[in-house]
Amino acid sequence: MPLFDVPGWTVDAPPIAEAVKTSKKRKRSAVEPHDLQAAEANFETLIKQLDRSSSTDNLGAAPKKKEKKEKKKKATKDITDKRAVPAQLPRKILDQSHPSSPHSKKTKKKHAREYSQSVAGLTLLQKEMKESLDGARFRMINESLYKSDSSQAYKMMREDPRVFEDYHAGFRHQVQSWPTNPVEHYITVLSTYPQKTFIADLGCGDATMARALIPKGLSVVSFDLVSDGAFVVEADICTKIPLPGSEPTREERSEGEGHIVDVVVCALSLMGTNWPKCLREAWRILKPGGELKIAEVASRLTDVERFQKLVASIGFRLNSKDATNSHFTLFEFKKVASKGKSEEEWGEMLLKANLLQPCEYKRR
Repeated sequence: MPLFDVPGWTVDAPPIAEAVKTSKKRKRSAVEPHDLQAAEANFETLIKQLDRSSSTDNLGAAPKKKEKKEKKKKATKDITDKRAVPAQLPRKILDQSHPSSPHSKKTKKKHAREYSQSVAGLTLLQKEMKESLDGARFRMINESLYKSDSSQAYKMMREDPRVFEDYHAGFRHQVQSWPTNPVEHYITVLSTYPQKTFIADLGCGDATMARALIPKGLSVVSFDLVSDGAFVVEADICTKIPLPGSEPTREERSEGEGHIVDVVVCALSLMGTNWPKCLREAWRILKPGGELKIAEVASRLTDVERFQKLVASIGFRLNSKDATNSHFTLFEFKKVASKGKSEEEWGEMLLKANLLQPCEYKRR
């Protein structure tokens, strides 16, 4: 019922029109299907035109490049003709007769850089990994040599000579980190000895001592498990050194006979569980009053006094000891007269080989 609907008071009024909402946004015209197809066709046509234009440009560029090359070649030929270089000269001489251009210098530098990289053949990471692996292999071989009999080590080296090479390559790398090198110390000391002094280097490695002292007039013979075909004589120094000399008799003290060696050097070479036999051989080949020089890793010496007594019991007298170096201890012994020993007695002496403990490495 309308409000105020009173009989007799009804007034007719026009209907109020509803407000129409208008938007300020521009309306997009509806896209007819045929318009869309036409746009796609135009796009494809445009792409084809671009492709044809690109290919035409490339075709035009080739002759231009060719023209430039020919002009450059002709100019070079003219210069060569002007300089009157004989045509029969080798190409190498022709190249040398012309001053190199900045471009050629850059190329040479590039080739030099590439060559150095190819020689190295390894990235920095690969080098580090290789050094790590080489170090691990050295430690493994080194520990094996300390813990085995010399005959076992000799057999291992003969079966695979690369073991010897790998070991000494690792050894040379390790020496670089040492504050001093016992071999260098002995080279300095022995350089002052009279010429023709006969030196036996037992466990010589790569014969560094012989290479340094022979040019100075000293006679050096080097022994190790593998020969290098030049300086190193192959020998198991704990079994038999191929030099003349005899052992003392068991009846009375003597210095043996037939010796020719003035000095024996054992620089970090008392390895293996039978190392006392190396000193037995050292005594046999030394002249009466000959010198025995021993350099040993300080940490290997479990009891220095007992070690000295063991060496003395073989037929040596201690002249001096130098323990000032943090890494190594140096001993100087002199050969003295001694009585011979039975194999049983030598067996007992081998039981004291633990006076030099093996170098062991932490597993990583």
